[in-house]
Amino acid sequence: MELQIIRNKIYEIRGHKVMLDFDLAEMYGIETRVLKQAVRRNLKRFEGDDFMFELTKEELSTSQIVILNKGRGYNFKYAPFAFTELGVAMLSSVINSDTAIEINRSIMRTFVALRQLVFNAPTDEVKELQKEVRELKEYVEEVFTDYNDINEDTRMQLELINESMAELQAKKKLDERPRRPVGFVKPENR
Repeated sequence: MELQIIRNKIYEIRGHKVMLDFDLAEMYGIETRVLKQAVRRNLKRFEGDDFMFELTKEELSTSQIVILNKGRGYNFKYAPFAFTELGVAMLSSVINSDTAIEINRSIMRTFVALRQLVFNAPTDEVKELQKEVRELKEYVEEVFTDYNDINEDTRMQLELINESMAELQAKKKLDERPRRPVGFVKPENR
């Protein structure tokens, strides 16, 4: 069975990656009630939430699983069982058919692939993204520091230009006032 099909039937409920009884029964080619009967006859094998648990009504109504469909046989009389990876492995000892054994192999491979995906790939990608964001942040800070330095230099230069222009205007006013003539001045006739 294709890993992607199985992966789409793995849900996260109560912090566990689980598969539901009706999906497993469909993959094994048996009825859900037959699977549940086999589990109930061997409850000791499934003791503890780390193997299997029954969904509550709240989990059914708020979960990511679309359970209630229109049509006969899709509405549940009893809440589904959720099987963890250990529970699915234990099912192979309870449901003894060639199909169940082959499907269980595929399911185990899928759980392993998911675990490897969780522990390997994303952390490397996340670390790489964090590194890139850090480098980008440092670059932006450097650019803004340079920009602020340029602005400070420009402000100082503008102030010097304004001071020089003020001095030139003051000097021009001094130069434009009437001067006394230099040299011998002839007295005016009265």
